[in-house]
Amino acid sequence: MILSWGSFLTPTYRAVTACAHKLARLIYTMLTKGEDYVDQGQTYYEEKYRLRVIKNLTKRAGEFGFQLTPAPEVV
Repeated sequence: MILSWGSFLTPTYRAVTACAHKLARLIYTMLTKGEDYVDQGQTYYEEKYRLRVIKNLTKRAGEFGFQLTPAPEVV
């Protein structure tokens, strides 16, 4: 199978390259610093995602002239 340079720009190849890059960084850090890999867990990534969504929504609301205020927590 012959691939052209344009085929490396498809989303599939970008995703594979991104995953390979992330693994390479993890392995490099483990080898150079001698640290063990610590899985942050799903809750860490969910909280990180939640904060990113809040930041983006606040920014978009500001662009339209609105201001977001947090709602009281529901138990």
